[in-house]
Formats: sequence, C-alpha cells, structure tokens
Amino acid sequence: MLEGGKISIRQLTILVMLVTIGDSILVLPSISTFYAQQDAWVSSFIGMTAGLLVVYVFCMVGQLYPHLTLIQSIQQILGKWVGAIVSLLFLAYFFLSATAHTREVGDFLNIEMIQETPLQASQILFISIVIMAARLGLEVIGRTAEFFTPLILIIFLILIMFLLPQIELERIEPLLENGIKPVLMGSIPCLAFPFLELVTFLMILPYVTQTKKIRQGFLQGALFGGIVLIIIIAMSVLVLGADETSRSIYPSYSLARKISLGRFLERVESSIALMWLLTISIKITLYFYAFILGLAQLFKLKEYRMLALPAAMLLIVLSPLISPNITYYNVLIAKYWPYLDLTYGLLFPLLLIGVYYVRKISKKPTEA
Repeated sequence: MLEGGKISIRQLTILVMLVTIGDSILVLPSISTFYAQQDAWVSSFIGMTAGLLVVYVFCMVGQLYPHLTLIQSIQQILGKWVGAIVSLLFLAYFFLSATAHTREVGDFLNIEMIQETPLQASQILFISIVIMAARLGLEVIGRTAEFFTPLILIIFLILIMFLLPQIELERIEPLLENGIKPVLMGSIPCLAFPFLELVTFLMILPYVTQTKKIRQGFLQGALFGGIVLIIIIAMSVLVLGADETSRSIYPSYSLARKISLGRFLERVESSIALMWLLTISIKITLYFYAFILGLAQLFKLKEYRMLALPAAMLLIVLSPLISPNITYYNVLIAKYWPYLDLTYGLLFPLLLIGVYYVRKISKKPTEA
C-alpha cells in the first residue's frame, strides 16, 4: 500500500461529519431556500434521508473489495482499459472538486474578510496547508480533524444559543405553500453537496482499523453532519427569513452578524468563518489526498507524496479558470454542480455494484 497510516472508526466518523458540513454550512441555505423558500428545512430533511441511503450504497461499494481503494476496485470490476478510463474520470472529479472549493475559499476571504489581498495570494496560503496535510498522510489528517472537532461544535452551539431569541416561527409558514415540487427541487442540492460528495471516502475506507464498524461510523458521521445542516438551514429561515436567505451569498455568515448581546457581544461572524474554514479545509484536503493517492495507484507509482506540489500548482492555476467571478460561480454551483455530484456520487457507484454482481453471476456456471 502507498499509504501506511491507519485511522480509527472514531476518526472516520469525525471526518465524515466535517466533510458533510464542509462548505455546505455557508452556501447550502441560500441554494435550497432559492427553490423551496420557507420550506427549505423540509428539503433538508428529505435530502438527509436520501443522503443516508446513498451512504449505505457507498458502504456496499466499499465492501466489494474491502482492502482496495475506489481506484483499485474500479480496475478490478471493470477491467484494465475501461477501468482506467473510469478511474481517470473519478480522479478528474476529485481534482475539479478540490479546485472549485479552493476558488470558493478565495472568493469568501476576498469578499468578507481580506478585500485588499489578491485572490491567488490567499489561495496559495490556504493550499500550502493542504499540501502539508496531504504529504503528512491520512493519520495526521484524522488526528487534526479529531483535535478541532470540539472547537467546531462549541462555536456551533454558541451560535445557535445566541440566535434563539431572534427566532420568528411565522417565517416558516405556510407549510408547502407552493406544493411539493419546489421542496423536491430544493432537496437536490441538500442531497448533492453534503452527501454525494462523500464518495471520496471510498479512497480511505481500506485504511480504517475496525472494518466491521465502518458502516456504522460512516452513517453516524453523515447523520451528525446532516443534523447540523438542517439546524443551520432552519435557523437561517427562522431568523433571516426565506427572502433574505435566498438572496444572501453566505446566509450563515449573515446569521452570525445578527448576534447582539447588549453592546458586549457583537460582530461574532468571524467565529462562523473559522468554523467554515476548518470544515472546508478538511474537505479540500481529503479531495486533494484522494486525487494524488489515486493517481499514484493508477500509474503504479511507488510514492504519492511527490505529486502533491505539482498537483497543487496546477490547482492554483485552474482555480480562477473555473469561473470568472463570484456570480458565475454561484450559478455553476447552484444549477449544474448537483448533477455532476449525482453522476459520480450515485450513478457510478450503482454501476460498479451492478457490474460486479453481473460478472459474479456469469462466472458461476463456468466454475461449475
């Protein structure tokens, strides 16, 4: 194995939870509310329910070849040439996702926090951390996530606690005013961004120590992350209202600005920015790690760490090319990206399961 490190089932659960939260905590409320309006919280419930089923599918794929990563399993199931093509498609997806999320980080920092800093300067600083984490390996990534999780949960609980007095229940009324179709449309991004993108964990499941508890840990992490997102979406609608939430670029950041305790506790939006930067950094690191590890496995390299720096340089170059501006990027993410996630997070895994069992059944008469 190129990766000699191992992570515990607890670290797997934490990583799944943090990646589920990922960038969704900042951008998902506006996208789901755009479609479902005040019923966005219903969309998030539907998305989480479907997402847990998708996670179960991921566990099934992982059990086909428990000691192989996704890239290695694809080649076993689909054969050398077709497997190589599908593997390259998955690697392109991992890399494109890491690039898009890096662009997202740069845009957020430039719009909300460090307006005078060039976009690429903030991206280079951020990617330097990602490179270091990927080179240090999976164990370090798992321990880092475990270390920061209490801080993330404390920030989240404080945010919710101080927003409770500003809740207005009439903001979520009437229920299903425009029927079920907008709710179902709003549930697609609630399924895609948090849950379908967990397909990247198929690259690290062979490195989990307690293999019999992988399904339990995977599902628990997705459930905990989904609950956090449901609460954030519900609070955005209850405090900001559906109209303001749908028009805001970063609703949860605007939500944190609403906190005001006398004149003592104000301007705490930096806390939600810290929470988001921690979760999205873990998400980008795992995508980047999956890309360089999978690339090394596909081309039978002896080491994957040497790919980190050139891959990061390519990522920085391609990041501005993904979209010319934040408006274009938001349209790309809201309208088209969920279907990319559906392709790689649902269609391809189901295809792999189907081909595996068809080949298994077809071999039985021959063996007899």
